[in-house]
Order: sequence, then structure tokens, then C-alpha cells
Amino acid sequence: MSLSSTRTIEILLVEDSEPDILLTEEAFSEARVPNRLHIVRDGEEALQFLRREGEHAQAPRPDVILMDINMPRKNGLEVLEEIKADADLRSIPVLILTTSQAEDDVRRSYSGHASSYVVKPVGFENFLQAIRAFEDFWLTFVRFPPRG
Repeated sequence: MSLSSTRTIEILLVEDSEPDILLTEEAFSEARVPNRLHIVRDGEEALQFLRREGEHAQAPRPDVILMDINMPRKNGLEVLEEIKADADLRSIPVLILTTSQAEDDVRRSYSGHASSYVVKPVGFENFLQAIRAFEDFWLTFVRFPPRG
């Protein structure tokens, strides 16, 4: 039995592209695994959510973070660095989901302890397929760290 069958998976999506947000919402709305998708649109807001600051004071601790690299205010690599430097947050898996194919971004993501690096596929069906593959693996088979 997977952990996902015993509780709702909290997913934090850190993404500034509205079309990608809509596609991700659609993919997770059809998920077989109970989940709640929380959306923030830049790196600063992601850190506020994770630290439960301001309007995010009641935010749940996410089980997993899906994060773009190219965002306003604070980019994904900077946010990744802050997450992994914080003893309270570092155990949360961070999956980079980005359009960047730059080798330096891949290297920096893994050096920063990202759990995976996925280049966003082009086209609706391909993007949907990638999100479903994430769901099949991460939400079905992976056991997440305790939230407490």
C-alpha cells in the first residue's frame, strides 16, 4: 500500500505561466491520488507560503514542490537554495519543471539538491503526459517525509 492511499498529497506549484498553471491544474484534477494543488506565482511568494507568512499563515506544509526556474522577483534556483538551507524545509522534495535546457541550470539544480529536473514538453498533450508521469511515480510510489 502506498502512502498516497492514506492521505491527501499537498503539492506546491511555483509557476508564473498561466497556461502552464491551467494545464497542471487540469492534470491533477483528474489524478487518481487525492491531492491539493497550491499555486504561487513567484519565488518570493513561494518562500512566504513555505514559511507560513502573511496571507499564507495557514498554509499546509507541502509534500512536494514543483518549481519553474525562470520567475519574477526570485528565480527557482535561488528559492531552491533557500529551501535546502532551511532545516525545517530541506526534506521537502523539489522537482524542477522548466523550459530551460541549459546544462548550467541542470547542474545548478542538482548541486542545489533538487530531486529531479524535467524540461517542460511542448504542446498540450505532451505536457499533460509529463504531469501524469509525475503523478504515476511521485504520488503513487514515493513515500514523503512526515509533515510534522
